[in-house]
Amino acid sequence: MRKIMILLCLALVSWGANAQHDHAKMDHTKGGQSMMQSKMTGKMALSPAIKVEHSQSATAIINNYLALKDALVEDNSKKAAGAGKMLFEALSKFDLSAQSKSQQKELKDIIDDAKENTEHIVENSGKIDHQREHFEILGTDIKDLIVITGSDRNLYQLYCPMYNNHEGGKWLSASNKVKNPFLGRKMLNCGNVKQEITLK
Repeated sequence: MRKIMILLCLALVSWGANAQHDHAKMDHTKGGQSMMQSKMTGKMALSPAIKVEHSQSATAIINNYLALKDALVEDNSKKAAGAGKMLFEALSKFDLSAQSKSQQKELKDIIDDAKENTEHIVENSGKIDHQREHFEILGTDIKDLIVITGSDRNLYQLYCPMYNNHEGGKWLSASNKVKNPFLGRKMLNCGNVKQEITLK
């Protein structure tokens, strides 16, 4: 029994020495980026830019989506609900007949999904976490719509790795400067540009 205890003590001492040795190898200098800093900047490989047609057909949708994004950046749930209402109206007024027959069905599905997510944002004033969940899904809908219909301006898709328990989330912006709509003032600059959407 005494032999076993001695062996256990030796194993623990040896493990402790190794752990200290490994810890000493870690870069703690100011220039070395910690794992937390790396996660916050979310250095994700930049996807190739998407080139879209120059078009004004989705201008009202883009304007209201960006207003909704700004309201969430400000942590303003009531303002987000108001911008969501305007976005819902813009989506409802979108002229599908101006698009080719082959694109109309796909666009209808995208718009229906976007309207459903926007409704959740409108109906949940005061519940900003719930609004942000639907805003994250909405970003994909709006991006898909823009890829088909075109845009009147260059846009950026940004990515925050910290959102939703480190699962991450994406949103669209007219600027490549990070202003995070998922975390607001808590972590305003968390994220980076993932993809550019540019006019042809």
